[in-house]
Amino acid sequence: MSEDTATHSSDDPHGEYTLRLRHRGKAAARWRGLDRRISNLRLAVFAAIAVAAWFAFGAKTLDIGWLAPPIAIFVMLLPIHDRVIRSRERANQAVAHYERALARLEHRWPGNGEPGERFRDARHPNAEDLDLFGHGSLFELLCTARTRAGEQTLASWLREPADPDSIRARQTAVEELRQRIDLREDLALLGSDVRVGLHPEELRSWGSAQPILLSSGHRIAAALLASCTLAAILGGILGPSGPFPVLLMVAIEIVYAMPLRNRVRRVIGTVDAPGRDLDLFAELLARLEQERFQAPLLVELRAALDTQGVPPSRRIASLHRRIELLDARRNQLFLPIALLLLWTTQLALAIEHWRSVCGPSLGRWIDAVGEFEALCALAGYAYEHPGHPFPEITDEESCFEARAIGHPLIPSAACVRNDIQLGRELRVLVVSGSNMSGKSTLLRAMGANAVLAHAGAPVCATHLRLSPLAIGASIRIQDSLREGTSHFYAEITRIRQVMELAEGPGSTLFLLDEIFHGTNSHDRGIGAEAVVRGLVERGAVGLVTTHDLALARIAEALAPRAANVHFEDHLEDGKIAFDYRIRPGVVEKSNALELMRAVGLPV
Repeated sequence: MSEDTATHSSDDPHGEYTLRLRHRGKAAARWRGLDRRISNLRLAVFAAIAVAAWFAFGAKTLDIGWLAPPIAIFVMLLPIHDRVIRSRERANQAVAHYERALARLEHRWPGNGEPGERFRDARHPNAEDLDLFGHGSLFELLCTARTRAGEQTLASWLREPADPDSIRARQTAVEELRQRIDLREDLALLGSDVRVGLHPEELRSWGSAQPILLSSGHRIAAALLASCTLAAILGGILGPSGPFPVLLMVAIEIVYAMPLRNRVRRVIGTVDAPGRDLDLFAELLARLEQERFQAPLLVELRAALDTQGVPPSRRIASLHRRIELLDARRNQLFLPIALLLLWTTQLALAIEHWRSVCGPSLGRWIDAVGEFEALCALAGYAYEHPGHPFPEITDEESCFEARAIGHPLIPSAACVRNDIQLGRELRVLVVSGSNMSGKSTLLRAMGANAVLAHAGAPVCATHLRLSPLAIGASIRIQDSLREGTSHFYAEITRIRQVMELAEGPGSTLFLLDEIFHGTNSHDRGIGAEAVVRGLVERGAVGLVTTHDLALARIAEALAPRAANVHFEDHLEDGKIAFDYRIRPGVVEKSNALELMRAVGLPV
């Protein structure tokens, strides 16, 4: 079994990555050493050529034939050195790949990955509250995609919960990909940066657009005219025909090309943006085409790459070659020849022919690559967290039952875990406690794990059983001076959005932090109870946090569908301390006054 297709059963990702980093580092050092030796050899050979040239042409004491061996050696070294440089760069990329992997395991990853800033949306019902995108986000932790299509697919999975069948299919696929470390390494080493140029929407739109210049007759005519012109040029150079045949053919070409000029320009203009970095896309496709899978979803994605018996990597590579040949017209030395051979017209026709054959398949290829990359990202996360299980997806309505659930963005050594059980009779927990006691973190932990579960990934818990849930959160609400909205108005707008989610089809998980704390206690109590009651009556489940003990009566009013739980804190040497453990009932003490006195406030 080759290294590319081998599977690894290691339950120690840190040890596996460290070993691989050591091996790739040694390989990089070897290639760097060979690169230096060949560079020195090329320099020495060049010096030998210079010395021999001086003796041959300056001192005239050496036969010119002595120049041939060092020149031949120098020419032979060029492709060898080029291969060594590529191998050195690949080894350096492998080193960087495993350094990033170890950084994720050691929680040094924030700020070093792709944050997905373009996917941020303040209007989304949970993305900002649950840190799905941005610096140190869930997306940055997960994303290893090399293409924008992969990033977009992963982002869409985080933003929108999938149906149970799709979740289970992704889980099976992620489990199969979990141990394929070599595949993930190969994908990471392809090209330099696919993400920079490959815009999937532009490529998809270009492939599905109506043809601009499509005619087999035009292709044949252009090829014949170019061939006749070339024959006339050769006849004028090698024979007695003179310039007249060449001038005649040029005139015919002008008459032929002028009516097509505008359409040719449109073809060239439309292919410019989507045609960038297609060689790297072809490399990625070629690597995926080598794989064989068992999971139904992976088999389906692999089958989507097959088109009329020709692999899409070869199709894409042929388009890339056409575009490269088209770009040759920009060379000033080649431009006169290009004009005589109808170079631009012929390649525009060839590109349009490619688009007519393969353009409709581009969207399918892009989708397959994007979904495969998203699955590989989740598989990498699964491999790096062997203690994180896949959640159980149930068809039971409004269910969220977790044992030892923690926040996936918190280092495991600092992550305190709690049990949560919602569903059946108990629908809502009212969580009381002081600021910084762990209330908001618990809400984010529940939300982030629900997002992972709905995407098809493992979760940070020893067990999680949940139904498909639309997630509505009001945790990190900001006012807006530009839009003229206060914090309270922004909060009630978001809670209305959560209520609308609960009114829709399916079940909802609501996570409301410090509900209505921007208004007076009387209005807060009435409003909070009405909102929670409305959510429960709509079949939603969730948590409401508060440090206002008056809101604890919500649970009493809604019992047995609601219950109180709390976090405690205590003073140690004048400093407030927390254990972040959830306990039943309402918090019974507050150390706020003691803490105020400890910092010197006159209370």
